[in-house]
Amino acid sequence: MSGYEFLLLVLAGVAAGLTGAVTGLASVISYPALLATGLSPVIANVTNTVALVFSGLGSTLGSRPELRGQGQRMRVLGVAGTLGGALGAVLLLVTPADAFERVVPVLIGGASLCVLIPRPRAQQHHTGSDARWVVAGVFAVSVYGGYFGAAAGVLMLALLLFATAESLPNSNAIKNTVLALANGIAALGFIVFSDVVWLAVLPLAIGFFAGGWLGPLVVRRLPAQPLRLLIAAAGVAIAIRLGLQAY
Repeated sequence: MSGYEFLLLVLAGVAAGLTGAVTGLASVISYPALLATGLSPVIANVTNTVALVFSGLGSTLGSRPELRGQGQRMRVLGVAGTLGGALGAVLLLVTPADAFERVVPVLIGGASLCVLIPRPRAQQHHTGSDARWVVAGVFAVSVYGGYFGAAAGVLMLALLLFATAESLPNSNAIKNTVLALANGIAALGFIVFSDVVWLAVLPLAIGFFAGGWLGPLVVRRLPAQPLRLLIAAAGVAIAIRLGLQAY
């Protein structure tokens, strides 16, 4: 890997970590960056998922104020996220590479459009336990996250905001932590059973951690709607580009 590619991945990691922690579209930036270095689609996704662990770590540390008092809720949703991430990783490993390449544009495009879904009036805190359908939804999104990380955070955030009507920072904190667990278990499976390009993981991980830690700080201070519109447009544009390449 050249010095230029290393720097590209660090910068992509910072942008992706920040974007992922704010809107959940980290891989919309980092995945194409890995493809630009010459990696195949499946190897790029595997490498990206391993690096995403550091984005989850950074964003969880940055979300500590919003996570206070949510221990019981996190235990339930965390188990759902971990099991979903494990199943998603298995699906990726047994799915033919050409099928994966063809489904990626659809997944990115659909998830990016979820950013535009109107949300109900927010309340500061979610009280009580989550309904079973919410836990099932978290599991399903985590399966997708383990299979392909791009825009899984958008789906998770949309689900949590719709289900609880809690404030964006609180839903975002739960989203970041649950997906960190899903990515973590998927990454462990990829490390054992697949090929990880560690020279690409290192620069991405540096950027991911920094961007992930900064993300919750941004959510607390800036209006998210303009950024959501921008990220949705970027995600759809990337989906169209990858779709033209795949089909």
